[in-house]
Amino acid sequence: MLGKLRKSVAKLPFHESNLALKQVKCDACIEENGVCKCDNGDIEGMVMTEDAADQQARSGNSSFLHAVLNMSGMLIGLGQLSTPYALENGGWGSVFLLVGLGFICTYTSHVLGKCLDKNPKSESFADIGENAFGRKGRVLTTTFIYIEIFMALVSYTISLHDNLITVLSGPQIKLPGVPNLHTSQLITVVAVLIALPSLWLRDLSSISFLSSGGILMSLVVFISVVCTAVFGSVEANHSIPFLHVKNIPAISGLYIYSYAGHFVFPNLYKAMKDPSKFTKVSIVSFAACTLLYTALAFLGAKMFGPEVNPQITLSLPRHHFITKIALWATVLTPMTKYALEFAPFAIQLENNLPDSLSSRMKLIIRGFVGSILLLVILSLALSVPYFEHVLSLTGSLVSVCICMTFPSAFYIKLSWPHISKPVLILNLSLIAFGSILGVLGTISSAKMLIKTLLRAHST
Repeated sequence: MLGKLRKSVAKLPFHESNLALKQVKCDACIEENGVCKCDNGDIEGMVMTEDAADQQARSGNSSFLHAVLNMSGMLIGLGQLSTPYALENGGWGSVFLLVGLGFICTYTSHVLGKCLDKNPKSESFADIGENAFGRKGRVLTTTFIYIEIFMALVSYTISLHDNLITVLSGPQIKLPGVPNLHTSQLITVVAVLIALPSLWLRDLSSISFLSSGGILMSLVVFISVVCTAVFGSVEANHSIPFLHVKNIPAISGLYIYSYAGHFVFPNLYKAMKDPSKFTKVSIVSFAACTLLYTALAFLGAKMFGPEVNPQITLSLPRHHFITKIALWATVLTPMTKYALEFAPFAIQLENNLPDSLSSRMKLIIRGFVGSILLLVILSLALSVPYFEHVLSLTGSLVSVCICMTFPSAFYIKLSWPHISKPVLILNLSLIAFGSILGVLGTISSAKMLIKTLLRAHST
């Protein structure tokens, strides 16, 4: 069952959610209602036995092409919507930062593969953290992973709200007793409530299909922008400034978030038939995504100039049919993400519940907690509906650590007796660069978010 579950989850192609499920490795115990042999004192609530680890290590069946599609699908997500906005605000010279981060994240992906080579029993990003820095390393990495998932869900909900305003613009709706709830907020609440029952699903295979259209949705957005330019409804004739140095810290978070996905790469590595090709998979996947981001960034910035929206779909001409398709693709994507994103929390929660509780009671508790968490996310998203600032803050505060500083730190610690001086200097430089970029980006994006909130409340 564990092998089958691993294969089904490995096929999930979309960025923030799909392979995050595999951070939890005791799900087979839950699905089969068997006796769980996991150590519930662990932050993730489980430690696999040696036999299970060996069996799982041998169960990889992912081909090179399949791995490339999975990794590309994980990388392409919310980040691509904001690349035109980031390029316009940072200047065309900031594309070197975008491409440079692509190179850096390709290397840190390669480094994670090297860390897994050193300890074949490692199954997840948190396992590598524990191998490098003990229990504190596991706690730290798992905390950052869960923060990123939470903030990503907030960003998805904001995106859902923003695009619903456009796609369902029409008469105003008012509910008796709730006079302050705008139509767009009401529709967003309804959309989230529609997705709410998916949190009660216990069988991971029942929700894996929700993520299968991720790459397709992203390609729909890209093709929509291209078609809008090609068919002449919007001319790509705006000039892009060379560089706005003061905006670089803030937009760096948007760029970094576009490459966020490293915490699931160890699971991809383990799912491959030939893990030795993992570095090639990383090179192909990051190169393809970087080309897509760069093309979309320049095209969107040239088409809409300073008026480009933080979400490129909201800049497209509303009367065009292709725009409607792009908007609906952007609206439907978040609704499919909630169950997948919540799965790591849900499975760990269920593992930590007393064995004396019945399966039915565990399901009720799991669903109830998930419902409360989703309502908290909904409230936060409606209270802070500023997509670009939240996404930038997520990238600078969390993603930069997961994509840059942690992998290099893990590699240095695990390879310390044998690491060469040039490689050591390179990884130390990446840690320093990532730390500086993260601190400056967090301060800048937090300030902008606070200013925007104060401005909104003062009007």
